[in-house]
Amino acid sequence: MTKRQRKITAAIIMMTKKNQQFNPEHGEAAVAVTTPISTPASASLSGKGMDRKVQAKTSPLRKWAMIAGSLLILLCLAYIVVMPSPGKTLAVDNQRIVISEVTTGIFEDFIPVRGQVTPARTVFLDAIEGGRVERILVEDGARLNAGELIVELSNASLQLNVLGNEARVAEQLNNIRTIELDLEQNRLQHKSNLLDINYQIKMLTRRQTKEQALLESGAVQQAQYDDTSDTLDWYKSRLALTRESQQSDARMQGEQLAFLKETGARLESNLAISRQNLDNMKVKAPVAGKLSGFNVQVGQSIARGERLGQIDTPDDYKLTAFIDEFYLGRVAIGQQARFKDYALVIAKIYPQVQNGQFKVDFTFAEQQPAGIRRGQNVQIKLTLGDASKATLVPNGSFFQDTGGSWIFVLAADGSEAIKRNIRLGRRNNRFIEVIEGLDIGEQVVTSSYASYLEMQRLKLSRQ
Repeated sequence: MTKRQRKITAAIIMMTKKNQQFNPEHGEAAVAVTTPISTPASASLSGKGMDRKVQAKTSPLRKWAMIAGSLLILLCLAYIVVMPSPGKTLAVDNQRIVISEVTTGIFEDFIPVRGQVTPARTVFLDAIEGGRVERILVEDGARLNAGELIVELSNASLQLNVLGNEARVAEQLNNIRTIELDLEQNRLQHKSNLLDINYQIKMLTRRQTKEQALLESGAVQQAQYDDTSDTLDWYKSRLALTRESQQSDARMQGEQLAFLKETGARLESNLAISRQNLDNMKVKAPVAGKLSGFNVQVGQSIARGERLGQIDTPDDYKLTAFIDEFYLGRVAIGQQARFKDYALVIAKIYPQVQNGQFKVDFTFAEQQPAGIRRGQNVQIKLTLGDASKATLVPNGSFFQDTGGSWIFVLAADGSEAIKRNIRLGRRNNRFIEVIEGLDIGEQVVTSSYASYLEMQRLKLSRQ
């Protein structure tokens, strides 16, 4: 209960106590009336002559008036207790606040974003192998062609390592060549043995035929014929075994030769990598572009993996912007934006949020404007949704103070502004969409509420 309510309640209680002094039966106070009474002298002497109380009569109309007054007082008390307090009020000069009108119109769902011009493609120059700077052929800021030499490094340990690898590879390749030669000689030996066995089988078959004819005539003994037959059978068995051994050796030799060739190819590949590492001591431009961040000196020692600089693609840019994390769920790849009359498309969204913002890359949908430079700041209009008709209130500082949950609405006569709960929706840099709580044509306070956060009413006056 406020101070004002407590004062009114105390006044009503006092009035109620005064009414309670009336006679409850007749509705008014008893009146003592003394009248002289004629008595005999004897009565006067004996004390029988005394004053007597006379009760005044009250009319019924006055009685009901008293009852009605008491009921009215009780109703006033109940109204004061039940009705809410008007709250705190502050007198404000209306020249120091911004008063705007609630209107209807087309709401464009966009947000302004501050972007920075950056190269569309950047290639970093890192030292693949460490070494000492021997020669510098270009300066920082120079425009380079692909393959152009930038700086030369030297590394004696790497050179010795490459020479050692070359010697080992040469030795291994020589061993492979020796094994290949042995395998070829073995194959030729098997071929020669088969040739000899076939020849012996042919000669023994011819002899066996002759001896069989002579055996019938008795010119050749049976023992000689049997020896020739046994020798022929032995060569035939040897022929089958030699052919089987040749097939087995050919299969195993083929597998061994394939393995040796594969090993040789790996060794040669390792040698090529070693030579490439040695060649990487001459740092060249991988792409055409503009060299930046290049700051090395002759004689300086460069560690392996150390960054030497970067190459930016010439005359090809993108726009990089930081957007409030409030819009993270409403921004997607492929979303449209504009810079002046040039169309932009969101190409990449970085999910990391830092200091309440996330990073977005915009690329030009068609041609890019002439005259823009790296590091230049530009204003981007990012479209979040389709335009639609809505009730609008001008965007102002009040939104940061109230979060869009309430606003001061001016009375019809403009003498005061009363706090009212509302619900707002989308907003851009000019307007905020009103969902409920405000009617078209009403006037509201849209300036900062930093000094009025605890107030319920603002009394507007001109100084």
